[in-house]
Amino acid sequence: MSRKYNKIAVLKGGWSPERDVSLNSGAAAAQALAEAGYEAVEIDATRDLADQLKEAKPDAVFNALHGQWGEDGCVQGLLEVLELPYTHSGVMASALAMDKQRAKAVFEDANIPSPPGKIVTRAEAAGGNVMQAPYVVKPNAQGSSVGVYIVRDGDNRPPAELTSAEWALGEEVLVEKFIPGRELTVAVMGERALCVTEITTALAFYDYEAKYAAGGSKHVLPADVPQAITDRCLDLALRAHQALGCRGLSRADFRYDPDADGEQLYCLEVNTQPGLTSTSLAPEQAAHLGVSFPELCAWIAEDASCQR
Repeated sequence: MSRKYNKIAVLKGGWSPERDVSLNSGAAAAQALAEAGYEAVEIDATRDLADQLKEAKPDAVFNALHGQWGEDGCVQGLLEVLELPYTHSGVMASALAMDKQRAKAVFEDANIPSPPGKIVTRAEAAGGNVMQAPYVVKPNAQGSSVGVYIVRDGDNRPPAELTSAEWALGEEVLVEKFIPGRELTVAVMGERALCVTEITTALAFYDYEAKYAAGGSKHVLPADVPQAITDRCLDLALRAHQALGCRGLSRADFRYDPDADGEQLYCLEVNTQPGLTSTSLAPEQAAHLGVSFPELCAWIAEDASCQR
């Protein structure tokens, strides 16, 4: 692969609730880039990020931030102003994908099935059932399953965490019909959907702990599902990536209900900054297809540009 860049600033950390995951992703990406022959400079992003970047003087920026400010179009806008080539999706796609309700509107226009849902205030969600149970309550603009709760049949009340004075995940929440069944995910690399992974966990659902704790989940790759479901997953993941205008690497998450009479497959969301930790799904899928982690990170870096 020809090389456009040499010195790569790897953005990690930040100040979102997903800081710890981002620190791990950034450290892993920086090590992989170094193994691939790049000069990788790790930057723990602060609100003085513009000054940090001016001091580092990189050729391009590898964005390993997760969550608000790093994944929602904000840092992408700053990098556009600084005219620094950067990885992953641009301003608009990042903002759309992070806003779950607006992403669902895009999916609907593109005929990509997603669970029925609506936006309510945190107070409304805490006050009583706002949808027939079972349903899911989640912040409208967070990732990594931060602040996600399932309200099941027979629960006496919605989650008490919604009324906590320490809640810092926004006053709007998305409530969606709970889709029973199996958790599937597909990474997209450029214009190629890689493969389908099934995620299983002994926990209540695939939450933050299941995603990032050692042994929190098991990844079955490739997923043991009918070929028609595999093909549809790959197609929907690529279409969702394209409908949102994503660039570089993304990952689409699905629920598959094999017992449903009608639609069996629903797209939950698209992650524009998939995790790059030791338990992360996108690197596993790339490796399954013969792309090593250093090769994946080098490909992501070389894809960097402005006006994405």
